[in-house]
Amino acid sequence: MDTVLDIGGVTIDVVFKDIKNVHLSVYPPTGRVRISAPRRMALENIRLFAIAKIGWIKRHQAKISAQARETPREYLERESHYVWGRRYLLTIKEGGCKPVVTLGRRSLELTMPKGEPLETRKEALMEWYRAELRDRADAVLAKWAKRLDLHIRGFYIQRMKTKWGSSNPTRRTVRLNLELAKFPTECLDYVALHELAHFRVPNHSEAFVQLLDLHMPGWRIARDRLNEGPLPTIG
Repeated sequence: MDTVLDIGGVTIDVVFKDIKNVHLSVYPPTGRVRISAPRRMALENIRLFAIAKIGWIKRHQAKISAQARETPREYLERESHYVWGRRYLLTIKEGGCKPVVTLGRRSLELTMPKGEPLETRKEALMEWYRAELRDRADAVLAKWAKRLDLHIRGFYIQRMKTKWGSSNPTRRTVRLNLELAKFPTECLDYVALHELAHFRVPNHSEAFVQLLDLHMPGWRIARDRLNEGPLPTIG
């Protein structure tokens, strides 16, 4: 049964899994802490492990808190927006009967029917980002599935606050964070490989790391780019 520990003012989610070793993770953007432990491991031993790591946990949380974050987008003229790691200025035009988004050399052009509320601008851009990510991710996931000799049934895109992706090896599906469309394409490449690699290795053991090293030697650079910000403000 999963549980929660409070160690030195730090809340730690404890998840029991069919694994051999205990794993500690601190997730951006909130600094959420999770320990994955073998099912037979005593809770007191997990508590002692957490106490021994509390200094590292707090330092890592402080590092995450200090990272730059995007200010909330207002979807106004000449506001900065990122697409695949590049900065574009938003331009707003009136016209047509439905929202249309066009990516130029330096601008992200949004054409809206006259009188549409501000919230519609956000919805239109989010749908455009979703289509961009879906198109790019379809090819990237197919590439890694072939490389790893895997079958994937499908993937989903959603806005996630604490993860860049997740996978369900049983259902053979992957979930991707919509915000990936704002980062360089190698970040999507890394997340896709990471999630599909879990079809082969369910944890983050040395075997998992070796699998990433074999297929994408520079994966740590992409991981750091995601985890060192600037972090998106999701809401």
